[in-house]
Amino acid sequence: MENIIELKNVNFSYPIHDEEISIPVLKNVSLEIIKGEFVVIIGRNGSGKSTMARMMNALLLPLEGTVIVKSMDTKEEKNLWEIRRTAGMIFQNPDNQIIGTSVEEDIAFAPENLGVPPLEIRQRVDEAMRIVGISEYSNHAPHLLSGGQKQRVAIAGIIAMKPECIILDESTAMLDPIGRREVIKVISKLNKDEGITIIHITHHMDEAALADRVVIVDNGEIILKGTPREVFSNVEKIKALGLDVPQTVELFDELEKSGINIRHDILTVDEAVECIKDYIKNNK
Repeated sequence: MENIIELKNVNFSYPIHDEEISIPVLKNVSLEIIKGEFVVIIGRNGSGKSTMARMMNALLLPLEGTVIVKSMDTKEEKNLWEIRRTAGMIFQNPDNQIIGTSVEEDIAFAPENLGVPPLEIRQRVDEAMRIVGISEYSNHAPHLLSGGQKQRVAIAGIIAMKPECIILDESTAMLDPIGRREVIKVISKLNKDEGITIIHITHHMDEAALADRVVIVDNGEIILKGTPREVFSNVEKIKALGLDVPQTVELFDELEKSGINIRHDILTVDEAVECIKDYIKNNK
């Protein structure tokens, strides 16, 4: 399997203003992202997860170690433009990424700056709006849209650049539940239907449960990584890090602790319903 992003023994620190010291944020971090994966990175505030995300887009460069994006070293300035075309970034506040007076104008901005021919820009904009489900808003002013709709516009703007990977840095943090569902639906579709690699930084454990792989970061280090079932089976360890687990995982963990002999690797509500039905049927 081909890696699209690799972090190799990465260290990074933020300097403190007016002082000759710095705060370590990432400590000897190594991680491989496989092309086509849906990876969720979770951790407490200040754990280093957003810094890691910015490394993958070359917004930050490692002080030690190496970050490779599609065989390109982020420390080599000549690679910068191509790296950011390969790995697009969506931030927490969509207002910081929206600059056009209409939705389609905003989506067209990046390909225009890439020198894409006008006819192809039109095709890319139409395709991006179709993929994220905002074609009906093409002539609307972006600042009048809901939070979820704005975030979909931001995602469409990245799609129009034809990236192979999209990095979402807590892009659902400011959204209400409806807006969150809209964005998660879109990125899941991009991953499954378009084959785009998704790296999603989030605090929401129910979003993490949808991933191919979950990475937990704490104090600048990777503490756990694996499939959602593997990672969330470590309930006590995760809670000791100050994090939650998906509600279904917590429910079945409590059932097991209370002496009920039942599976505890349940992630989704549908799985929970079927498991409880089977338990009741077999214990009548």
